[in-house]
Amino acid sequence: MAHLELTALLVREYQPAIDFFVRALDFELVADEPSLTTDGRPKRWVVVRPKGAGAGAGLLLARADGETPMALVGQQFGGRVGLFLRVDDFEAAYARMRAHAVAFLSTPRTEPYGTVAVFRDCEGNHWDLLGPAT
Repeated sequence: MAHLELTALLVREYQPAIDFFVRALDFELVADEPSLTTDGRPKRWVVVRPKGAGAGAGLLLARADGETPMALVGQQFGGRVGLFLRVDDFEAAYARMRAHAVAFLSTPRTEPYGTVAVFRDCEGNHWDLLGPAT
C-alpha cells in the first residue's frame, strides 16, 4: 500500500504562509520544527493540512532558498489551477475565505463534479475551491 502524504509548496516566508493556510483556509498546523537543508543550512519543516484530513493530504511549506526557487514562487503550476480543496460546506468556506480577503478569480459556478470557484493562495498559486457534487 502507498499514499501521497505531502506536496511541497514554495513560499517566500514561513509565517505569512502559515497564517494564510491556518486562518483563511482553516487548515491545521501539523508541524513546525527546525531542520537542515541537504547542505547543512537551517530551515524549518512546516506542514499544514485541512482539518480532518488525517495523515494524508498535507502541504510542506518550503521557503524558497535561492534565485531559481524564488522565481517559481506562485508559478509552480504554470499559471494553471494546480491544487484542489474539496469542502463539505462550500458556502461557509467561501464566506470565510472572502472574509479573510482571499482573492477569488471566478465566481462560484456549478459543474457536474460540484460547485467550484478559482482562488489564489498567499503566493499566487491557483486553486479550485470545490463543494460537493450535485
